[in-house]
Amino acid sequence: MPVSFSDNAKLETRGVSVTFGGFNALTDVSMSLSAGSVVGLIGPNGAGKTTLVNVLTGFQSPSSGEVLLGTEAVGAHSPFALRRLGIARTFQAGRLFTGLDVLDNLAVTGTGLGHSRRAAEEEARSVLDWMDIRHLSDLPASGLPYTDERRVGIARALMYRPDFLLLDEPAAGMSEIEAEELSQLIARIASELGIGVLLIEHNVGLVLGVCEQVYVLDAGQIIEQGDRATILASQAVRDAYLGASHEEAA
Repeated sequence: MPVSFSDNAKLETRGVSVTFGGFNALTDVSMSLSAGSVVGLIGPNGAGKTTLVNVLTGFQSPSSGEVLLGTEAVGAHSPFALRRLGIARTFQAGRLFTGLDVLDNLAVTGTGLGHSRRAAEEEARSVLDWMDIRHLSDLPASGLPYTDERRVGIARALMYRPDFLLLDEPAAGMSEIEAEELSQLIARIASELGIGVLLIEHNVGLVLGVCEQVYVLDAGQIIEQGDRATILASQAVRDAYLGASHEEAA
């Protein structure tokens, strides 16, 4: 699975706001994710992280502002249309098809993208091999350990190599060793496959360790952005999210 950059070299929001009734879930949020890069999104509970991911993947339409894939405005596209355009995601709850085995969980994505059953199964085996979890192929998704469920969710999102992968709290519930293995996987996804990865996480150490750029959301607004040093030096970030435990978390 060699690196291959498509014409959709950038996924970005420009001035995106989302309003539910009188509540501003997002306000004038602009961010950018390039192919082959790893970008982090952190913030306290209720900051608007999941709302932003939903906007980027078509599950929520912005009230104002733009979502751009390359030069194309895609803010009104459906999740299905965006997946076909190369934007994939995982979910906090895993959302595997529990009535299927692992191989079929991946293959069903391939058939949904318009490929034949045979081609989808071949691609599924290739992805599982690349992730070194081929041994899970025949296991029922309903009985997987939590960490393996997360890995399979990522594998399913990697089917037919999207341009961008949005990971919604993939390290939740993982041990320190498992989180380190996840960090290495994320780095490989970007460097070996050329996929742009947006990592949404509460594990700040993981984010600061693997991400080149980090955006910090608080109350629906970007309050800081930059590299590890910038985030750790920011008083606004400490006040809003990291607090006194930021050194330990990092």
